[in-house]
Amino acid sequence: MPNRKRSRRVTMPPVMEGFKPFGVPLKNLEPSILLVEEYEAIRLVDYENLIQEEAAERMQISRPTFTRIYDRARKTIAAAFVEGKAILIQGGSYSTDDYWFRCNNCKEVMITLKPINNCRRCHSDNIISLNPD
Repeated sequence: MPNRKRSRRVTMPPVMEGFKPFGVPLKNLEPSILLVEEYEAIRLVDYENLIQEEAAERMQISRPTFTRIYDRARKTIAAAFVEGKAILIQGGSYSTDDYWFRCNNCKEVMITLKPINNCRRCHSDNIISLNPD
């Protein structure tokens, strides 16, 4: 019997919802889904220059599990580049210590210690939670 799937610890929300090839309308593109924990793996290793062992510790997962997540992320990104697909960052099995919100008006991403009702930049109440359910 396989082990249960554990949540991966993610400390920073993506600042964008995804990417798309230049000059092609999103409605004409097939999307590739990059899970939030895959985004975090890329961020930790390729952006913060951590070794995989350190990144696995930060995400509170084993080193082999981290390697599988990181490899899936790289393959998803490579396939999207080669095949001209959009990359959407969403979903996955992750947990956070804080609350994440994105304003639908000004696109500000906010990390807070408690739930909020208004955007801190434009004061709009048109915000969505980015936390997993």
